[in-house]
Amino acid sequence: MDAISHSSAAQREGPTVAELFHGFFKLGLIGFGGVLPLARRMVVEDRKWLTGEEFTELLGLCQFLPGGNIINMAVAIGSKFQGVAGAFSALFGLIVAPTAIVIGLGVVYDHFNSDPRIQHMFAGLAAAAAGLLISMAVKIVLPLRRKPVTLVIAAVCFAAIAIAGLPLLPTMLVLAPLSILAIWKFEA
Repeated sequence: MDAISHSSAAQREGPTVAELFHGFFKLGLIGFGGVLPLARRMVVEDRKWLTGEEFTELLGLCQFLPGGNIINMAVAIGSKFQGVAGAFSALFGLIVAPTAIVIGLGVVYDHFNSDPRIQHMFAGLAAAAAGLLISMAVKIVLPLRRKPVTLVIAAVCFAAIAIAGLPLLPTMLVLAPLSILAIWKFEA
């Protein structure tokens, strides 16, 4: 019984700097291109550092900020639980191994990029990455299903960018304030 209460107390306090490094290091090692769905699984489902709704809200902020979403997410999660040290730990854990691997693979690819087998391999990897992205989109939308205003805003954003082909930055500059106003007015 005491071990259970200690476990739940540790869970409320959040991860340590070392746990942040280890969690994001593992993500960096296993996820190429499609790290965000894996990050959601680790943070929400496996380690329970955040709820699904907290992850979705934090992801919204991270997508609006400049830079890569997963980089922003690592910094935000690390900072949330351990301040500056946690932010650096999560960020370093996320990028150290992939950076070394990508440099090595870049050298190898430079020598073999005209090989049709290599070209087919990259086409297959692109299909797998698209599947991961669709899977994550579904998981992100699920917590929002109880908030119709957010679903409408998400649909308008998708239509504007993916269907109408409008540029991301102007679309976000228009929709971000409108979404804040709509949530404040209709769901507060």
